[in-house]
Amino acid sequence: MIDVFPFAGFPVAVFGLDAEGLVAAQALVRAEAEVWAWDDDARARARAEEAGVPLVDLYSRDWKQTTTLVVGAAVAFDGPRCHEIVKEARAAGCEVIGDVELLVRTQRDSSYIGVTGTYGKSTATALIGHIMQTSGGEAEVGGCLGVPVLGLHPLGMEGTYVVGMTPSMLRLTVSLTFDVAVLLNVDSDAAGYAETLKTIFHRQTSPRTAVVGVDDEGGRAVAEELRAKGEQMVIPVSGLGRIAGGVYAEDGMLHDDTGGKADPVVDLNTIAALPGAHNWQNAAAAYAAAKTAGVEPRVIMACLNSFPGLVHRQEWLATIDGVAYVNDARADTALAAARALSSYEDVYWIAGGGGGDEEEAVEPFLDRVRQRYPLGDSAADLARALETAGAAARDEMVEGVVVLLSPGSPSPASFEDFAALGDAFRELVEALPGERQDE
Repeated sequence: MIDVFPFAGFPVAVFGLDAEGLVAAQALVRAEAEVWAWDDDARARARAEEAGVPLVDLYSRDWKQTTTLVVGAAVAFDGPRCHEIVKEARAAGCEVIGDVELLVRTQRDSSYIGVTGTYGKSTATALIGHIMQTSGGEAEVGGCLGVPVLGLHPLGMEGTYVVGMTPSMLRLTVSLTFDVAVLLNVDSDAAGYAETLKTIFHRQTSPRTAVVGVDDEGGRAVAEELRAKGEQMVIPVSGLGRIAGGVYAEDGMLHDDTGGKADPVVDLNTIAALPGAHNWQNAAAAYAAAKTAGVEPRVIMACLNSFPGLVHRQEWLATIDGVAYVNDARADTALAAARALSSYEDVYWIAGGGGGDEEEAVEPFLDRVRQRYPLGDSAADLARALETAGAAARDEMVEGVVVLLSPGSPSPASFEDFAALGDAFRELVEALPGERQDE
């Protein structure tokens, strides 16, 4: 756990005791800060109390007695939904920050690689972390992967933190300048959204580097803007084809053109954990980030080949009687499901919801779906869908056929979260009879 020593002896409020908030409160307690911790949910307060975190009703506190409010990931801290507690703290002049800001204030000598974007953050963060760790470097990985950064190990001058950053995390982190900052995509018209994502490049000057995905209009605009300003190094990356001066995948072959030679790196078609053009862009971004951080290209190539994939994100589970079973339980939006569907040619799709925006997002890929099965609301429904889909896939056997769990909507209420849904799916697949083939 990170020692947040600068806060020793000072009163610090923590509101929102989800995973990030709870670990932040624990770290502050260990640093001997005077902790005021609270959550509107009685169950969260009970968990915090069991963990030795002191509870203080923040609705009755005098905010002039502290200077800092740390908020959990689920707390609304700006806009029309801004929580009353946050408003009161700001009115008294308190700073409002997140757990990444606490990390930065204590681990100042380490290097930082940040990853953001509308989607793909988790996979790219995990992939960069895998490369940095497997190549022999001292690295810790956290953030939007669901790993609270204050639960990571402290690193020295030779260490690197690889942090997946949501837009909210970016707005709550004011002191950090990333050595390498990765923006994968900008897929939203919401007011201020692109501007928020661009803050990942805050205060960067050369040789600090911006790695920018250019497979969407928003990303291309950001890359052009950064290049025009000329403040940092800019490396464009693409999973769709050739990009001068960047790192790109062309028909799945990863190329490095940062030196103007378009050197082939690795055939991504052979890496099962990185299917589809969106994952090829993730691989291009990871290669560019790791190379900039000092990892040799030949080492990066070996690390890409050994990447096991991200749990619950297009996670290959098994191939049984010629049918591949893929767990994409993290796909809780139509767009995420569409990206999974785009990665396979013949799919028996287990999905939730349906209609409206979902059909619009997945419609371009429905010609790849041989049958669609309702996810349902319970574990029994999931088991029934898997059994039916697997039987149909075996009966209509075509080469490369996939049974894909990709909900395209929030997990059913009977599952605590996407991880519980994905774990249940994995257990069901593990129990299936039949001849298993290596991936």
